[in-house]
Amino acid sequence: MDLRKLKTLIDLVAESDIEELEVTEGESKVRIVKSSGQQNHMVMMQPQMAQNPTQVQVAAPVAASVAPAAAAPAVPEGHVVKSPMVGTFYRSSSPGTPPFVEVGAEIKEGQTVCIIEAMKLLNEIEADASGKILKILVENGQPVEFGQPLFIIG
Repeated sequence: MDLRKLKTLIDLVAESDIEELEVTEGESKVRIVKSSGQQNHMVMMQPQMAQNPTQVQVAAPVAASVAPAAAAPAVPEGHVVKSPMVGTFYRSSSPGTPPFVEVGAEIKEGQTVCIIEAMKLLNEIEADASGKILKILVENGQPVEFGQPLFIIG
């Protein structure tokens, strides 16, 4: 199942009175259960051939992602611009137009550095510090999580 569809289903369950949702698509089976009293959702994905379901805990935006922590030593030091929301990362305003920023570009606080599409809305993300773009940590069109590092500014 597509990650975007999964995130949309989680959002729909979170915003509705539905306590539990189960969807089967092809060989994938997804079950989303709303936790009462918490902001966490349990997602179970089970291919039809597998005997044990794989459980994924989808936490509220408080949880940190494990992958960026593992890659931390290879990242240059500097100010980290993080994603303020879950969505799809885009480096430019539309296909065929130049990216907002490139590695090595000098930027100012408040300057647009990327767009994150969330629920069919395009949200311009502005730099929260001035400096030079040292590294772009996300590929164009890649899904991003809340708090995920996007850029390193030096």
